Amino acid sequence: MDIITGNVGWIEVICGPMFSGKSEELIRRLRRSMIARKRVEVFKPIIDDRYSALEIVSHGDLRMTSQVVNNAGEIMDQLDWRSEVVGIDEANFMGPQLVDVAQRLADSGKQVIVAGLDTDYLGRPFPPIPELLAYAESITKTLAICVRCGNPAKHTQRLRGSEDLIVVGAAELYEPRCRRCFEPGIPKQAEMDFVKARQAQKTDHREESRPRIHTGIRGTEEEV
Repeated sequence: MDIITGNVGWIEVICGPMFSGKSEELIRRLRRSMIARKRVEVFKPIIDDRYSALEIVSHGDLRMTSQVVNNAGEIMDQLDWRSEVVGIDEANFMGPQLVDVAQRLADSGKQVIVAGLDTDYLGRPFPPIPELLAYAESITKTLAICVRCGNPAKHTQRLRGSEDLIVVGAAELYEPRCRRCFEPGIPKQAEMDFVKARQAQKTDHREESRPRIHTGIRGTEEEV
């Protein structure tokens, strides 16, 4: 985006599916601000503890220490108002207050950089990102690679589990897919494959745990 000079704040939004580099781009921008000797603060939701409880972490394992909040409202309580740049990761877990919080921070002259999903596992707009886009000065749309066909992926496919809107997970639960390969909701085949895999694991475990007795003949044994 064009450089904004003077004591003017603004909002930048980085959005896209999982595995598209959103957190990586957020960390890159925050590090550039640090190199420029700006005061930077970073926030993440407490619910996101997949890789670290006290850091924002990209899927490529880039890390940056952050403060943890239950919701967007707590950002205002924890913020050091001398900070010039405020980074917010996993915006979808922050709640609807995030839009007002980002606006207030930008109006006070701060650079606000927000990263989050723009659509949910059903392919619908995922609050609060859609509303935040309307207020942002800069929008970056990131794309992943579809694991099925290799085309650019804009969707996050949930593979199994709950039908709740928010379910925290990584590669074991989600994968990026393109418009053509995306199946809104949880694919039946993926769920069936998961059940079969679990059943196979249980069978293997039972086989390994069955007691065996030696017959006295070298190299032979019988199951009880």
